Amino acid sequence: MPGPANAPPARHVVIVGGGFGGLCAAQVLAGAKGVEVTIIDRRNHHLFQPLLYQVAMAGLSPAEIAYPIRTIFSGKRNVRVLLARATGIDLGKKLLRTDDAEIPYDNLILACGARQSYFGHNEWETYAPGLKSLEEATEIRRRVLTAFELAEKEPDPDKQRKLLTFVVIGGGPTGVELAGALGEISRFTLSRDFRRIDPRRTRVILIEAGPRILAAFDEKLASRATADLESLGVTVWTSTKVTRVDADGVDLGEESVQAATILWAAGVAPSELNKSLGVPLDRGGRVMVEQDCSLKDHPEVFVVGDQAHFLHNDKPLPGLAPVAMQQGRCTARNILREVKGKPREPFRYRDKGQMATIGRRRAIVEFGRFKFAGFFAWLAWLLVHILYLVGFKNRLEVVLNWSWNYFAFSRGARLIVGKDWRSAAGPAPAPRAVVEEPSGTTAAPPAPVAAPAAVPVA
Repeated sequence: MPGPANAPPARHVVIVGGGFGGLCAAQVLAGAKGVEVTIIDRRNHHLFQPLLYQVAMAGLSPAEIAYPIRTIFSGKRNVRVLLARATGIDLGKKLLRTDDAEIPYDNLILACGARQSYFGHNEWETYAPGLKSLEEATEIRRRVLTAFELAEKEPDPDKQRKLLTFVVIGGGPTGVELAGALGEISRFTLSRDFRRIDPRRTRVILIEAGPRILAAFDEKLASRATADLESLGVTVWTSTKVTRVDADGVDLGEESVQAATILWAAGVAPSELNKSLGVPLDRGGRVMVEQDCSLKDHPEVFVVGDQAHFLHNDKPLPGLAPVAMQQGRCTARNILREVKGKPREPFRYRDKGQMATIGRRRAIVEFGRFKFAGFFAWLAWLLVHILYLVGFKNRLEVVLNWSWNYFAFSRGARLIVGKDWRSAAGPAPAPRAVVEEPSGTTAAPPAPVAAPAAVPVA
């Protein structure tokens, strides 16, 4: 039923991004009176990124960690979902520009998340994919599984050794989880599946530029994680800088490692949309926000999550899912307070700790003074991640899959999809002659990649 004739128009809140921050903000606003919500995302699903590495390592299928945004809000009449890409913002006119429209707003919440950063060497992305989307996860899965398949039929020992060498760049939680999963699948899951090769002889190298992996964790926990990785056959190299990445492997100063599969987990950068705002940014490109997560001269605009530089105890908050979720909820509650004529409240972060898994029955947990590792840390990691998944069906499927994997040392999503399986595990080196395309046409070889300067891997 329409409201009273003298009722004020509903406030239009536009949310850019269906990740943790945007989703939590929309859930607070969904069903609220006096508010109309438009969610804009270039993908139609909310992705549970903490479990993305499980898709990349064939532990889960994509549908088990993603959920359609429209389905989440199907019963909320004041929420509209648009599949579009945000391209710019006119703060003066209160307009959000997308690839096909201009959308006016009363309040704007930017929650676009982060993307991979290659420290100025974007050409490395071809050879070392990152892990921020389902497309990247399935591509990593394709490269990893194809490497084993090609090694099985490779008669040359040197080429076989290269195919069975995996390099993970970056010693943060994502890099540690990828390296640990690679060690597990090569030594347990695939150990009996091949005849000519022994997957247990797979070489997994984790490279970190800093003095230790998991720099944000307690040093003792990081040391425990290093020991757990080494027990899975992972070689951990710290204080090591990557100077080149190509189809043959990686250069580490004067040393080179031949590897067919290279994975990037070294750094992230905020959305390019930040540059279109014309507001102060920090050195990493994040937007400097006020204590309520709004812009200084445009209080109707909020920036949350990985896009925002928010000072907490004189230090910027890290780009973690709990930060984005809490900021999203606080921002939405402040909008509702304004609708009711109440003043805003500042954002107060509640540190819920951090955790990382290294493999089966191996994890570390840090929560205030409580710091523990091993089997019970792994159980805590499982419980937290299952609780935060969207949808009961997803939770049930993940529990069943993990239970089966645990007792059978199996991974059920070992499917090579995307490209022709006959292609190499990663991109092929630049050919010296023209390459015949499947259609019969020919294409000129790509230009060689110039050697980049040394950069730190953080």
